[in-house]
Amino acid sequence: MLKTEQLEERIVKVLEANDVCSFGTVSGNQPRVRYMALLHEGMTIYLATNSKTDKVDELKENDNVFVLVGYDGRKSDEILQIAAKAEVCEDRSLREKLWNDKFEAWFKGPHDPEYVILKVVPTRVELYEGSTGPQVWEK
Repeated sequence: MLKTEQLEERIVKVLEANDVCSFGTVSGNQPRVRYMALLHEGMTIYLATNSKTDKVDELKENDNVFVLVGYDGRKSDEILQIAAKAEVCEDRSLREKLWNDKFEAWFKGPHDPEYVILKVVPTRVELYEGSTGPQVWEK
């Protein structure tokens, strides 16, 4: 078993190695999952989205989310399963900081009012490496 600090470092390394994640919300009593570009600072995950999407509405009703990182159709030895709480952030400085020119396909720029950031704060992370059972981090 890894110590908490070591486990957090391993989790961050897996986040750094991945540009895409599966992001799940709840709509009514049904899960909704979609692929999203993955941004992060430490263990806090940020996802850019349009303020008029279903996921934003779903978060207003239920802020419990799930993120899967590390599987992109190829064999991976490192997978994260993350239970978290999420909120919609319209903070101007955060939007500027996280802006990526690839977002121009969907937004006019970092000040586009429809461009928002989903801040995802993990409450439980399961790290799977190789064939070993999960290492579990909990807040």
